[in-house]
Amino acid sequence: MLKENFNDLIAFLVVAEERSFTRAAAKLGVSQSALSHSMRGLEERMGIRLLTRTTRSVSPTESGETLLGRIGPHFRDIETELNILKGMRDVPAGNIRITAGEHAVDSVLWPVLKDFLVRWPDINVEVTVDNALMDIVTQRFDAGIRLGESVAKDMIAIPVSPPMRMAIVGSPDYFRRNPPPKTPADLQHHRCINMRMATLGGLLPWEFSKDGKELKVRVEGQLTINALRHRIEAAVSGVGLVYLPEDAVAGEIERGEVVRVLDAWCEPFPGYYLYYPSRRQHTTAFSLFVEAMRLKN
Repeated sequence: MLKENFNDLIAFLVVAEERSFTRAAAKLGVSQSALSHSMRGLEERMGIRLLTRTTRSVSPTESGETLLGRIGPHFRDIETELNILKGMRDVPAGNIRITAGEHAVDSVLWPVLKDFLVRWPDINVEVTVDNALMDIVTQRFDAGIRLGESVAKDMIAIPVSPPMRMAIVGSPDYFRRNPPPKTPADLQHHRCINMRMATLGGLLPWEFSKDGKELKVRVEGQLTINALRHRIEAAVSGVGLVYLPEDAVAGEIERGEVVRVLDAWCEPFPGYYLYYPSRRQHTTAFSLFVEAMRLKN
């Protein structure tokens, strides 16, 4: 009975976190009907309803949320301890889950990761590319990469990139049709390519600083798109001005495909940080990853 309860509790955790019998069954490697049968059996033995089911979704009841909050951390602790034991082998091994924004993956994570994977073939790394500010604890990520200003104070944070600068660029053809802006306030007269913030739902403000003066500008334009590459392509095509990290568009600037403006208003600011919970015990695999990511002087 104890073993059966443990198996069903693990299955419940996956269903509750995935909010889907389909995804949970795939993750557990069982059929949906078998998983549904296990959940009904667990509810009958406990005498309470744990899941609310509809034709399209599944979600924990109030009792289910309570059970998830109480037993979830314990099972995750057991999983961590087992991974630590695996990490004590002669050859480091284990799984690492990382979340990072698109630009951070391209500019900071991937240049390190491609060599790290070759050096440590028994360490598996899962990367979720998402511009939203995720709660890495509840989403069960080992670490995240974000700008320093976005990292919670209770996290361990180590710098993984040098200071950064933003750039505002537009195509030569666009500037033949529109006079270049002299100050950030002039952007109200321009078509600007916007990006929607995944976490808050609003449009990303364009931030400027000069001689200690900081300001945020809300811009308008015909196009709003989150993909970094497509924002650059839109600017090259003459759709409007775009605001993005200068290294992301350095090649286009050098080739003359776009022209930079408001350069004096784009001062350096702290770059990306790798962050992770301070209270979590780490595997050898994760420690190796942190060391590989650490910014070298």
